[in-house]
Amino acid sequence: MSGHGLRTVYNADHEQFRRTVQGFIKTQVIPNDAKWETAGIVDRSLFTGAGELGLLMHATPEQYGGPGIDDWRFSAVVDEEFARAGLASAGLSLALQNDVVGPYLLDLTDNDQKQRWLPGLVSGDLIGAIAMTEPGAGSDLSGIATTAVCEGDIYVVNGSKTFISNGQNADLVVVAVRTSPDKHRGLTLLVIERGMPGFERGRNLDKLGMHGQDTSELHFDNVRVPAANRLGEEGQGFFYLVRNLPQERLSLAVTAVGAAEGVLGRTVDYVTERRAFGQSVGSFQHSRFLLAELQTEIDIARVFVDHCVDLHTRKELTAARAAKAKYWCSELQVRVADRCLQLHGGYGYMREHPVCRSFADARVQTIYGGTSEIMKEIISKDMGL
Repeated sequence: MSGHGLRTVYNADHEQFRRTVQGFIKTQVIPNDAKWETAGIVDRSLFTGAGELGLLMHATPEQYGGPGIDDWRFSAVVDEEFARAGLASAGLSLALQNDVVGPYLLDLTDNDQKQRWLPGLVSGDLIGAIAMTEPGAGSDLSGIATTAVCEGDIYVVNGSKTFISNGQNADLVVVAVRTSPDKHRGLTLLVIERGMPGFERGRNLDKLGMHGQDTSELHFDNVRVPAANRLGEEGQGFFYLVRNLPQERLSLAVTAVGAAEGVLGRTVDYVTERRAFGQSVGSFQHSRFLLAELQTEIDIARVFVDHCVDLHTRKELTAARAAKAKYWCSELQVRVADRCLQLHGGYGYMREHPVCRSFADARVQTIYGGTSEIMKEIISKDMGL
C-alpha cells in the first residue's frame, strides 16, 4: 500500500517477524478460515500454531516460557497482518490473548500464578478471555453486578457476563466481580478456570460479522474460586481495568487501519479488472477520486497510529490519545469498507465475496473496546470540557 515503505516505527527485527506472521497466515490460517467461519469458532490449533512460531505473549519472561521481549510492536505486527489479510475472527482471537488478557496475567500475577498460567498462554495450550460486560452493564464499569463473596480463602461468585470474545474456547477467564458496593473500589479481578463447578457457558452468539470468533454468555452459579486466583489486590479491579484499556484501544486502532488497507487494496484490484461501458470501473473519475480520498485518509490514519505505537512502546501513550486513535480509525474502517462494497456493485452484497465479509466484520469496531461515543467523552474530558 501507499507509504508502506516510509514507516519508521518498526525496525528490521519487526519486519523479519512480519514475514513469519505472513507465512503463518498463508499456510495455517487462510486454508482453514472458511471452515472456522462456518463452525462459528476458530480451532484451538490457531493458538498452538501461533505459539509454536512465537506469536503469543512476547513480554513473558524466559523462565515462564516466553521470549522476554517487552516490545509491544511485535503484537502490533500480528494485529496488522491478520487485519490486512481480512482475517478478523482469527486476528481478534489472538489479539485478545496478546493485547487484552495478557497484560493482566503478566502484570498482576505472583510467581505461583505466573508458573501456573503463563507457559500455557505462551504455547497456545491455554486460551484466555476477559469478562467485563454484563446484560445490564457495558461501557459503565461501575454498573457491574456479578458478585464475589469472600469465605475464608474462597470467593463465591454469582452473576452473568455477555458478549465475551473467546468465550467458548477460553480456559482462563479474567472476571470483573463486585466485592463491595463502592463504585470504584468495589471491583476485584478473579481468574475463573475451565471446569470449575458452577461455571457454565451459554450459547455461542450469532453475530452480524466475525462469525469465526466465538462470543458467548457466561454464567456463574456459586462458583467457588480460590483466593489464589485473585489478580492483584481486592478492590483495585476498576483501576487495573482502566490502566489496560489504552493498549486494548490502540490494538483496535492498529487493526482498523490494517483492515482498511486490506479492503482498499483488494478493491483497487477488483475495479482495475472489472469492466463496465467498455472501460474498467476504476477508470471512471468517480472511482478514481473516491479511491484517492480513501487512500489519503488511510495514510493519514496510519501515520497517527504509528505515532501512538511509538508512544506506547516508550510507555507514554495517554488514555485520550488512545481514544482518539480508536475512535477515528474504527470509524474510518467502517467507512472504507462501505465505500469499497459500493464499488463492487451487486457482487459486493454477496456473502461469498471478501468485501461483503470485510463490511460485516468492520461494523463492531466502533462498538467494542468502548464505543465511539465513549471515546468522544474521554477526549472531551481531556480537553477540559
